[in-house]
Amino acid sequence: MEFSILIAAVVAGAVGMAIGWTIVKKTAQGKVAEAELEAERLLNTAQGEAEELKRKKVREAKEEFNKKKANFQQEFSKRREKLQAVDNQLKKREANLEKNLSKKLETVTQKESALADQQQELKKERGQIAEASKDLDLKRKEIDNLRSTVEQQKKVAEELIAEQNHRLERISGMSREDAKKFLMENMVNEAKLESAQMVKDVRDEANIEAKKVARNIIIQAIQRTASDHSVETTVSVVNLTGDEMKGRIIGREGRNIRAFEAATGVDVIVDDTPEAVIISGFDPFRREVARVALERLMQDGRIHPARIEEVVEKTRKELEEDIVQTGKNTLLELGIGNVHPEIVRLIGRMKYRSSYGQNVLSHSIEVAYLTGVMARELDLNVDQAMRAGLMHDMGKCVDRNIEGPHALLGYDIAKRYKEHPIVCNAIGAHHDDIEMESPIAVLVQAADSISGARPGARRESLEAYVKRLETLETLARSFDGVEKTYAIQAGREVRVMVEPDRVDDLFADQLAHDIAGKIQQEMEYPGQIKVMVIREKRSVSYAK
Repeated sequence: MEFSILIAAVVAGAVGMAIGWTIVKKTAQGKVAEAELEAERLLNTAQGEAEELKRKKVREAKEEFNKKKANFQQEFSKRREKLQAVDNQLKKREANLEKNLSKKLETVTQKESALADQQQELKKERGQIAEASKDLDLKRKEIDNLRSTVEQQKKVAEELIAEQNHRLERISGMSREDAKKFLMENMVNEAKLESAQMVKDVRDEANIEAKKVARNIIIQAIQRTASDHSVETTVSVVNLTGDEMKGRIIGREGRNIRAFEAATGVDVIVDDTPEAVIISGFDPFRREVARVALERLMQDGRIHPARIEEVVEKTRKELEEDIVQTGKNTLLELGIGNVHPEIVRLIGRMKYRSSYGQNVLSHSIEVAYLTGVMARELDLNVDQAMRAGLMHDMGKCVDRNIEGPHALLGYDIAKRYKEHPIVCNAIGAHHDDIEMESPIAVLVQAADSISGARPGARRESLEAYVKRLETLETLARSFDGVEKTYAIQAGREVRVMVEPDRVDDLFADQLAHDIAGKIQQEMEYPGQIKVMVIREKRSVSYAK
């Protein structure tokens, strides 16, 4: 019973297992079928996406290819145009070379023909020289014959002269030595007169020719560099926005104006002039600093001692930079290069420096132009001439604590910063402080005199003017035979009256030359001074 139950249980288990396996198998087969369907669907989807991606990449590749193709064609066309342009240039150059070669061939042919002509002429000249040498030999023989004849005649003449001397001694009652001395004195006096006349003629002719050439050169230089002149003053006027600004400039108990004057080194004059104050000072740079600073303070509105010192210091720095820029602009305007920065700064400082009321920078620029034009006319170095003309007065802009003539100070500066020796010498010699070593030094001195002597260029004090006239008359009176002297035309001419019994007409001309030379050596003056010697003899008689 139990066994049968066991068998039944086993059979039931086996049947259950069979049924379970069958169910599991069917389930697995269903999942497998689903998995196969899903795999097929995924495969189809992947194939579609792959095809789409392939088409997209192909399309992108085509677009990229088309772009590169277009760029390549554009670059190719540009290069082809460049090559075409180069080819055209080469063709033009070939044509020009052919023209030049043809011209050169023509020139060579002409020179060859000219050389052949010259050779023929040379042959002719050689033949003429041979004939001339033959003639010369004949003439030498004739000269030798003449010499022998002259020697014979000379002996005869000496015998006749000796005989005549004996006769003259007997007739005149004078010894031979006395007669010789008398004749020699007459000959010396005649020679002096003739030499004075010859010197006068030579000097007059040389002066006429030199004046013509110098006048043409100087007139051309002046005409090409003509410029306006105005005498600078020692004051600057600052316009105010209103009279109430005067009170703010003065400040409480005058503290603002005192601070301003202490910071700038100028005098501020506040008077009854409406809406204006006057800045007075002999230093143009300080006056300009004060003018600009005061205008800025009025625009800012904050006027007090601390602000005044700040604005003045800032303005001074800006004007120092402006000085350097002015020097560079001046050199650029004149076409001068390779200048040391310190010299550039000194040139810029000339803008704020005046001499006899004339602005030093304007004067120096004009001297540079005048010197350059005259140097060009005389075939001298124009660059050296213009450099020397521009820098000749830079010694006026150095520190005032350094002593010495401004020409020598400028000479030392130029030498220190490696300027050309000719330029250095011209700077130092333009007032004859050192000896002139080149024609350029003479041109700088002449241009300096021309620029300073123009009407209105400079002003001269009354005391200096009177002293110059007195010195002119005193120098002229220092010569022997001078009776009276008169300086006229503002010292441009000196008229000298001489004693007619002591000075004749020939020596009057020599006296005028000597007086002019002494004036040139011992005086400084703008332009030139004319010396006129007047010799007048009056004979008086009375009828009774």
